[in-house]
Amino acid sequence: MMSIEKAERLKTLPPYLFKELDRQKEEVRKKGMDIIDLGVGDPDLPTPAHIIEALKRASSDPANHRYPSYTGMENFKSAAAHWYRRRFNVDLDPKREVVTLIGSKEGIAHIPLAFINPEDVALVPSPAYPVYNIGVRFAGGKPYAMNLVKTNDFLPDLNAVPEEIAKKAKLMFINYPNNPTSAVASEDFFRRVVDFAAAFKIIVCHDAAYSEMAFDGYRPMSFLQVKGAKEVGIEFHSLSKTYNMTGWRIGFAVGHAEVINALGQIKSNIDSGAFQAVQIAGIAALEGDQSFIEKMNREYEARRDILVNGLLELGLSVSKPRATFYVWIGIPRNYTSAEFASRLLAKAGVVATPGNGFGEAGEGYIRMALTVNRERMQEAVERLRSIGI
Repeated sequence: MMSIEKAERLKTLPPYLFKELDRQKEEVRKKGMDIIDLGVGDPDLPTPAHIIEALKRASSDPANHRYPSYTGMENFKSAAAHWYRRRFNVDLDPKREVVTLIGSKEGIAHIPLAFINPEDVALVPSPAYPVYNIGVRFAGGKPYAMNLVKTNDFLPDLNAVPEEIAKKAKLMFINYPNNPTSAVASEDFFRRVVDFAAAFKIIVCHDAAYSEMAFDGYRPMSFLQVKGAKEVGIEFHSLSKTYNMTGWRIGFAVGHAEVINALGQIKSNIDSGAFQAVQIAGIAALEGDQSFIEKMNREYEARRDILVNGLLELGLSVSKPRATFYVWIGIPRNYTSAEFASRLLAKAGVVATPGNGFGEAGEGYIRMALTVNRERMQEAVERLRSIGI
């Protein structure tokens, strides 16, 4: 049999975080244990009915069965621009400053291909959504880790980036509200990012997938609301978390026209665009009744309180998140992140994600997602109490 050798870009990558989690869960399931999965950030709540109905109608129209536009339907891009205007008071030109994505993950993974040459540097937070790092590596670039630590409210310290690195950097990824730490960013932080990026001619890529998932009256802002932001970068948005559409694969990027155009060039050579029926359903989501979002957030808020209060009673280090549906939990010092997550899974059947899977700076933490109902969340707390963590 012929020997198959993988490319170096695959050899140097760790196992994709959630694929490895799936493997561990399957091992425990085979032993007959009931699992409460707080590992992957996949909403358990259904997509709103009016969005589903829009898809049903659109998928029955033969006009939508053909190749879509590479960079998105004009109506979908206009809906995205109108949503930004209503939500953030940010004006966008749908033709030049919006591109449709097959989920924001796709756009995040592809943006380095538009700007990173071999050996170029990109500033990537750690811990972080793994795709920032992976996308840069696949493009042949070198990620430079900006560590997110509790003492700095899990914000990157821009002053800690060496000047010689900043001068080489082509891209900088940021993400607020943040996955995995659930941290939030202020206008002052975004202003400092704009000034830093302008000084060193760095393209900012802000992942805003969780901007609509917030609690206790908090309303996250858009990076593009800061003066000068559109001159230095773009923002990625997704319908996945806002409208419980993770499996639908629809999102968009907005901002600097030249950056959006370059991302569109990459997409036109790699994919054939998002299914038009899904884009039409996305229009229904963006332009339809938004009251669902508030109801959804109240449900997540109730789950958050059950989990956080329970973890605090167990003596774990955790803060109540203001946004996202993640809880970032400091673990006992006598465990590594992977060891502690494995203990929770093996002894209690509770799945948590090891913090080091998001980057070296995530060591010492685990992440739990608020993706089971209140009764199961309470059961998860009781199981953790029973194993004496």
